Amino acid sequence: MRPERIAYYSYAHVPWIKGIQRRFNESDLPENHEKRKLYELGKQLLFEDGYVEIGMDHFALHTDELHSSMINKTLHRNFMGYTADKTSLMIGLGMSSIGDTWTAFAQNHKSIRDYQKALDAGDSPLFRGHLLNDEDLFVRQHILNLMCKFETSWNDSNPFSELFDEALFELEEMEKDGIIAVQPNSIRVLDNGKAFVRNVCMAFDARLNRNKPERRIFSATI
Repeated sequence: MRPERIAYYSYAHVPWIKGIQRRFNESDLPENHEKRKLYELGKQLLFEDGYVEIGMDHFALHTDELHSSMINKTLHRNFMGYTADKTSLMIGLGMSSIGDTWTAFAQNHKSIRDYQKALDAGDSPLFRGHLLNDEDLFVRQHILNLMCKFETSWNDSNPFSELFDEALFELEEMEKDGIIAVQPNSIRVLDNGKAFVRNVCMAFDARLNRNKPERRIFSATI
């Protein structure tokens, strides 16, 4: 079929969200090293078929605009994955979809019953949302830089730049392993580390790190 783009990522086992997943447990799933091996095998097969790795979890043909956007460093990422078009407004339609106004996120009701009930009443079907503060916007931009360009830099004059001191401390092992290169006020994900860019980004996610002991996240990295 040779689609122009392929999203290729691991199954997320989240039985605390998806009750049907309680029919099996962790022992029924591949171990982390097996998942990594399967991913590398699939990636090699895609390479042999003419695909190029785009950011994380995505592959595209050389002729696709995602590839040219990556080369030109204009690649963008939203809730649906990578895109060649950056927009400050994305409207989510349908139950559980997520909208983004750049300064706020909002998710629709997850059940069809609640979603239809809101629409029938003439109300917005929004279930929950989050208004981004200045810190969120600062962190978001740098995480996007890492995900789309594999590098980012910052200025010490920014009041939130001190957040990165702790992030760089957490990333010391990755630097020793040749996953990232750190310079004063900048970081670059090396070729050997591109498969682990999500792990790098998580170190910069101040909100996630503060809430880590309190909540379970939707999916986890290997």
